[in-house]
Amino acid sequence: MKAIAQRREAATTDVLLERVLCHDVRDAAGKVAVPKGARIDAAVAQTLLGIPWTEIHLLALDPGDVHEEEAGRRLAAAVVGDGVAVRGYTGGQWTLGATRRGLLRIRTTALTEVNAQEGMSVFTLFDGQPVEPGETVAKAKVTPLVIAESTVQAVEAIAAAAGGVILVAAFRPAVVGAVARESLDARQRARFESALRQKIDWLGGRLLEVRFASGSDRVVAEELRGLRRAGADVLIVAGASALDPLDPVFGGLTLLGATMERHGAPAHPGSLLWLARWEGVPVLGMPTCGMFSQATTFDLVLPRILAGEDVGNRELAGLGHGGLLSREMAYRFPPYRANAARGELE
Repeated sequence: MKAIAQRREAATTDVLLERVLCHDVRDAAGKVAVPKGARIDAAVAQTLLGIPWTEIHLLALDPGDVHEEEAGRRLAAAVVGDGVAVRGYTGGQWTLGATRRGLLRIRTTALTEVNAQEGMSVFTLFDGQPVEPGETVAKAKVTPLVIAESTVQAVEAIAAAAGGVILVAAFRPAVVGAVARESLDARQRARFESALRQKIDWLGGRLLEVRFASGSDRVVAEELRGLRRAGADVLIVAGASALDPLDPVFGGLTLLGATMERHGAPAHPGSLLWLARWEGVPVLGMPTCGMFSQATTFDLVLPRILAGEDVGNRELAGLGHGGLLSREMAYRFPPYRANAARGELE
């Protein structure tokens, strides 16, 4: 690539052809006649020769150089993975959108390697965000007007080795069983079941009829066994006294031979969330503050489980980064309702 300061008096069609314009060129009325980045063909050359200017700056491509639009198209095509597609080009940027509902997954190491290549820019939403089909999840652009093809090829190799850089993990159609404390009155039971059903429905799962257990270890264990017999492959327990080791829920889990993965999460609200595993089935303890409508750590963890992730102690420990779940962090929650803040229910 070579930069050229082209004087008007020496300009001819042959001199201008196949050059790339470094800046806008305006006509006598001050309107942009030829925009920056334009690759000059015969028609554009005639436009330039027909308007007044003193000097323009051009780029002459060397063999192996690629124009920004073509390079950007290849960059965008390289970084998309499963569940993401290139949606279009505007303003010098390629838009990448989700093709399905799921969890956005960014291979951050590969993303950094791509962006470390001079002139390459890919910018995304945060890893782990729930997204809808058609939602913009990233944009890609090439900063210079012309770039070496070797740089594009390096990016394509990085993305291929990573299996894609930007992906959307689909929610699996899980069958979910839930047990809540029997002491809830009829109104509370209805509110709890409605709120939980809205969440499970959005995540693509199917909620079995909610069961309500009394204060007995054996009853809790039997209700959980019953849900497994009914086909549940994810279990939720709500309303346990999370700080009481003698709560019947934990006694029931002991009777079943379940193992506790983690008790408590480094996030707020919802720090009393817990996670156990029974015969390979996750048992997620919902914090009381999230039983009816408030978005909590539960709304961060359940989507990961239903996206097929193996969530355990280390994954819950990782919630500490960004675990201060203020209103400004609402983007991290699923958009359960259209035209409502993320995480909000009816």
